[in-house]
Amino acid sequence: MPDLNLLITLDALLAEGSVAGAAKRLRLSPSAMSRALARLRETTGDPLLVRAGRGLVPTPRALALREHVSRLVLDAHAVLRPAQTLDMARVERTFTLRTSDEFVENFGPALLARIAEDAPGVRLRFVNKTDKDSAWLRDGSVDLETGVVDANASPELLTQALFRDRLIGVVRSSHPLSQGDISVQRYAEGQHVYVSRRGQDRGQIDEALDAQGLSRQIGTIVTGFSTAIALARATDLIASVPERYTAHQREGLHSFALPLALPTFTVAMLWHPRLDADLGHRWLRGCLREVCRPQQVQSPQP
Repeated sequence: MPDLNLLITLDALLAEGSVAGAAKRLRLSPSAMSRALARLRETTGDPLLVRAGRGLVPTPRALALREHVSRLVLDAHAVLRPAQTLDMARVERTFTLRTSDEFVENFGPALLARIAEDAPGVRLRFVNKTDKDSAWLRDGSVDLETGVVDANASPELLTQALFRDRLIGVVRSSHPLSQGDISVQRYAEGQHVYVSRRGQDRGQIDEALDAQGLSRQIGTIVTGFSTAIALARATDLIASVPERYTAHQREGLHSFALPLALPTFTVAMLWHPRLDADLGHRWLRGCLREVCRPQQVQSPQP
């Protein structure tokens, strides 16, 4: 029967990438850690860490095992650890959230106020999200992320829905579309600002217009909804943006339901399983759910 204590040793070795670092982490002597590495190599039939210059690098087998071993060790600690609570009023910690500027502008103030109630020693660090790469969550540089989850999301990540949203139209208050019924023809005939973080020049709105034999004129392309709304505020451009995601930025503008049948979408939070049982992280997720809870708001009429 394998020695399950070797899992803890393997987790430390793979996390530190050195015998000395793993020994210090587990409070063992370097010689004891070297002997443990020898046993691991014998047990797994793989060298696991090999010399490269002055350091050690993991083998492909070690890389494949790293996430699984880490999760096993965390689960074992969770099983053996007695139930516990965390006094957030005494916690001093920085959480890193990767999200869009629009999310911070619309939900950040309420989230900061909510956190200040329970944990004045907790600080939030916001990192701008420019793509759907989950490496930030995997390597631990980001604690929590928000975004629209699609079919290509990494299956190893945990997700929880925050709210449903839909695209609506936005124009300045004196724009022709601020008056009267908005038909699909009137909408298509205007000049549009299109939001694309990846530099594309067409999206689901254009596909929906194509299906009706129509097309729209895109006058400019930007990378963020806040920029699109700012342009709509100062020009005759029409911006099509998420409703809840941009509530604050749209103040003073005319918003309307798009005359197209478009699907709604879910904005969710994502995190790595290594943090699922972390009490501080659980508390943070609860705060985010609370401030994003759907509210009774006056929406543009279809």
